[in-house]
Amino acid sequence: MNMEFFGDSQNHDGSETDKKNKKKKRFHRHTPHQIQRLESTFNECQHPDEKQRTQLSRELGLAPRQIKFWFQNRRTQKKAQHERADNCALKEENDKIRCENIAIREAIKHAICPNCGDSPLNDDAYFDEQKLRIENAQLRDELERVSSIAAKFIGRPISHLPPLLNPMHVSPLELFHSGPSLDFDLLPGSCSSMAVPNLPSQPNLVLSEMDKSLMTNIAVTAMEELLKLLQTNEPLWINTDGSRDVLNLESYENIFPRSSTSGGKKNNLRMEASRSSGVVFTNALILVDMLMDSVKSADLFPSIVAASKTLAVISSGLRGNHGDALHLMIEELQVLSPLVATREFCVLRYCQQIEHGTWAIANVSYEFPQFVSQSRSYRFPSGCLIQDMSNGYSKVTWVEHAEFEEQEPIHEIFKDSVHKGLAFGAERWISTLQRMCERFTNLLEPATSSLELGGVIPSPEGKRSIMRLAHRMVSNFCFSVGTSHNTRSTVVSGLDEFAVRVTSRKSRHEPNGMVLCAATSFWLPNSPQNVFNFLKDERTRPQWDVLSNGNSVQEVANITNGSNPGNCISVLRGFNASSSAQNNMLILQESCIDSSGAALVIYTPVDIPALNIAMSGQDTSCIPILPSGFAITPDGSSKGGSLITVGFQIMVSGMQPAKLNMESMETVNNLINTTVHQIKTTLNCPSTA
Repeated sequence: MNMEFFGDSQNHDGSETDKKNKKKKRFHRHTPHQIQRLESTFNECQHPDEKQRTQLSRELGLAPRQIKFWFQNRRTQKKAQHERADNCALKEENDKIRCENIAIREAIKHAICPNCGDSPLNDDAYFDEQKLRIENAQLRDELERVSSIAAKFIGRPISHLPPLLNPMHVSPLELFHSGPSLDFDLLPGSCSSMAVPNLPSQPNLVLSEMDKSLMTNIAVTAMEELLKLLQTNEPLWINTDGSRDVLNLESYENIFPRSSTSGGKKNNLRMEASRSSGVVFTNALILVDMLMDSVKSADLFPSIVAASKTLAVISSGLRGNHGDALHLMIEELQVLSPLVATREFCVLRYCQQIEHGTWAIANVSYEFPQFVSQSRSYRFPSGCLIQDMSNGYSKVTWVEHAEFEEQEPIHEIFKDSVHKGLAFGAERWISTLQRMCERFTNLLEPATSSLELGGVIPSPEGKRSIMRLAHRMVSNFCFSVGTSHNTRSTVVSGLDEFAVRVTSRKSRHEPNGMVLCAATSFWLPNSPQNVFNFLKDERTRPQWDVLSNGNSVQEVANITNGSNPGNCISVLRGFNASSSAQNNMLILQESCIDSSGAALVIYTPVDIPALNIAMSGQDTSCIPILPSGFAITPDGSSKGGSLITVGFQIMVSGMQPAKLNMESMETVNNLINTTVHQIKTTLNCPSTA
């Protein structure tokens, strides 16, 4: 395996530069004195600190970077030697036991029965020829499967992989020429399953040693590729608009050639690859912990991750920082629209601490027999580099690289967004991460607005309780308007002539009954910021909210939810103009917009007793909610328009799925169509937009 120095990204500036670099590149062999001094230091301390490395650098006339890489690779070499010695000892013990087993079986074959003096019948199934043939056929199939996966991920057939039990013959002189190793240590792990209601239950996975070894090789190779993608700039990446980079596929294929055994190129396969970075208001260790946990990561990205589950923990990693942790996971990614199909992946997620305060998390697809992706998506090495900034912030660089098969044409209004990599790209992950980390930080801070503690919400506990209820509302909305295959919803009506999709599901709270959810997406020529301002403002709400009947709405409480003034949680009260009486129902609304222009305006009616429970800081999980609202994203075109998804949920009490009548269907359809019409009319948009 060819290794390069971490961060060495200046060797890809074209063929002329490559030739010059090859001429200039010289391998420096170190003197016996240098090797002897390094070895003696290694025997005393295998992890020298920066001061010790600097002292060695001055003493031996070597760069601190060379000292650091030598010790990294020397540790890897020693670890590998110990592992191979243990494996050899285990193999010898296994061979000894096997020989004893054969000898015992042979003795049993020639044994004489003391009662009758005859030989006992040999009905041992182990020596049955037919069963041996079946077992051999199964092993052959397993070897072919693993070999094909290895060829696809690692770039060479498994027969070309180095044998696990061969001793490692590496001279200390060569350690300076291979760059930093990944220092990967596969700790004993156990299969575990996260209980995520969005995903069907999976059987307990039994991973063979061949599977674990292959997963380790794939994870290490994926991490190497990800680090190069993170550290290399032009010509591998092309900057488009200052906020994200797009992969130069020709340069990528030259640097990372794939094995021809992975199959021919299909015409309906699309490749998407992008890179983006940003500063996040969260400690790096906390961020690593959230991203390595399938439940926490789904909670962190409710608008992107439709479902997530850990199938197996191959390695639990180092205690406290997830270093060298390796998980097998399934993940379903979504766009908040009934017009865009989700993408499903079975991935290996591998975390490595690169240096003090810096972690890398790599995701790469793994073809597991128990998992069949309906979207036929494949994730090339993707993930992020997290660098702690020692002030409560972290710098995160994200890479998304995937290939998927277009089974059906993408809807016309989403073509630009999907084909340009905006819908599932790195910029969306970074901007969502920044916004959500601000939200979680604000959750822990005391209230500051006069409308919070000085007004309706009596305490910091009440504020946090309201924020948790609002987060459940947002997650419920995202869950209901997408096209996830892992929901408990039933599609009552597919996309009609107005592109409205209606689904139904059983209510988890009182009153018992069915919940109907109708959703559609449409295009507006207005910018996402203008649409967001219009929909979130309680003063303009009567112009589009059908259920308000044109009556005014007043904000009675407001919780700041981030640095953007539009990011907030509001409690709204509607008034009945005819009777001058206040409505007994309040509206809980969360509105947010991120740096990419993606925005949410989501709300649910809540009665006053239920909201009092939340405001007093009590548990809100029992409060029933029926979220409705809007998801807004840039359309990805030069026109600067917006894509809006609107979703409504209504309760149909006491009805079974088979008894959903036409009146209920017409109600949600009319609600959707009337709302869309009033928004377009108010914003002076043509009805055909």
